[in-house]
Amino acid sequence: MMPAGSLLDTHLGNLAAALTPYRRCEPQLARWGADLAHRLAGGGRLLVAGNGGSAAEAQHLTAELVGRLHDDRQPLSAIALHAETSAVTAIANDYGYDAVYARQVRAHGRPGDVLLLLSTSGASPNLLAAAHAAREVGLTTWALTGPVPNPLADVCDEALAVPSADTQVVQELHLVTGHLLCEYLEQELPAALAAAVPAGPVPAEPAPAGRLPSGGPVRTGVEVVLDGGTGRQVDA
Repeated sequence: MMPAGSLLDTHLGNLAAALTPYRRCEPQLARWGADLAHRLAGGGRLLVAGNGGSAAEAQHLTAELVGRLHDDRQPLSAIALHAETSAVTAIANDYGYDAVYARQVRAHGRPGDVLLLLSTSGASPNLLAAAHAAREVGLTTWALTGPVPNPLADVCDEALAVPSADTQVVQELHLVTGHLLCEYLEQELPAALAAAVPAGPVPAEPAPAGRLPSGGPVRTGVEVVLDGGTGRQVDA
């Protein structure tokens, strides 16, 4: 019979072993959060994708950004691609499951947006296809993975790799990573919003002679208007 508490002790031991090297990720987390704050404040978007438990982690992160983590603030644009269930099933049916995220990246992504991909193995074909599609579209690609080397970390611009062979520990620290990204983002957001707002009103360009600012003609003199369909002409 297994000694009481051994499962808990083993799990917590694996988690504790991963925490010490994970602490070294702080500069990267702070930089990612600040970078994301400026991109989203400037009208950019975060796309996130994962499979299984990593899909749940992805949706947790987007919920914090569209909603809030701590203090009230404006909503930020973030989409968990797996949550588009009709799109996922249609794409899988027509193009294969490997394309479910790549096709959405091409649809929603714009240059300067960020694609964040979560994978404990770093080997999911649909995430690798999404990373390649993001490069074609001009997105910045970040990965949250398990131990490196792995294919997803190699193909993305940057990766934060949790150094644990325990899939559960990797997912748990991915959740911590999501919360910390939001913490650092919200810390930087006021400065990012201030930088994104023009210093003053933009002066309107003078309208060409004979034209209104809207582009319509300037009306002068007498204009003939049909009065309510009676056919009579009225001076306006």
